[in-house]
Amino acid sequence: MFQQLGNWVAFDALGLEPASALAQAVQFFVMDTAKIFVMLVVIIYLMGLLRAFVSTEKIRQVVAGKPLWMGRSLAIGLGSVTPFCSCSSVPLFIGFVEARIPLSITFAFLIASPMINEVAVVLLIGILGWQVAALYVLAGVVVAYVGSVVMGWLKPERWVEAYVWDIKARKMAEQQALQSGWQQRHVFAWHEVKVIVKRIWHWVFLGIAVGAAFHGYVPQAWVTEHLADAHNLWSVPAAVLLGIPLYSNATGVIPIVEALLNKGVPIGTSLALMMSIAALSLPELLILRQVIRWPALAWFVGILALAFMLVGFGFNFLFH
Repeated sequence: MFQQLGNWVAFDALGLEPASALAQAVQFFVMDTAKIFVMLVVIIYLMGLLRAFVSTEKIRQVVAGKPLWMGRSLAIGLGSVTPFCSCSSVPLFIGFVEARIPLSITFAFLIASPMINEVAVVLLIGILGWQVAALYVLAGVVVAYVGSVVMGWLKPERWVEAYVWDIKARKMAEQQALQSGWQQRHVFAWHEVKVIVKRIWHWVFLGIAVGAAFHGYVPQAWVTEHLADAHNLWSVPAAVLLGIPLYSNATGVIPIVEALLNKGVPIGTSLALMMSIAALSLPELLILRQVIRWPALAWFVGILALAFMLVGFGFNFLFH
């Protein structure tokens, strides 16, 4: 549906030549803008309804006292079975923060959710075999767990934007919704949508615009030419950097990985690009910046980028 919308705007409404870089950029921008905003609205609304039925205080009480390793493991499990992209994971991240769930646990979910899902695993099995798919899932779990541990050591709560903690008015509205019927709960959930989308919409547009420009004006041949040498130590870091301006979920990026593999790009380099696109996309980072300050965002990017490079080098070594 979103792809058809992008095609109609770029090729029919604007009459652009389908093979041109501008047409590809416009098609990508329209398609991803529609897709991301629909997912944001739906997920924020559902999170609002959940909070209108189950108070954040009750969620906090359930989590309180549990060992952190258990909380991280549950968060990774939840992230692995929810088919969310990186951008649509952020509203859930905000909900977890507001529920006073430790940030080391919320980061475990934020890392695991876009990287691992059952559809992507099935597709990977079909392309690379179950052994490689299993190793990819294991790598994703390890990256999510270790990354969340390191983020926890840094005490990231000090870098959360003040408005996230300042929820007195929203807490009162939440309590009113908990004691009311469906209409009041709907009003509360829709208010959450308007508040969050109003805060982040321009950053979403900016991130998608950068990704669209990259998608339209950087040819795949150029990417494969510079990533195909397994002996080039810069190929894996370059793959991680190239993935940041792009945006897709793990399922959507697998065809790109398959094309790169067919062009001779090493498996570790291809998977490093896949991880970067799925979990370090620029739209996600710009949205996340509205929740956490620059130091936390820099650490988050640095930890994941290093982890993806290590995974890429490891896969290249194992399967060279």
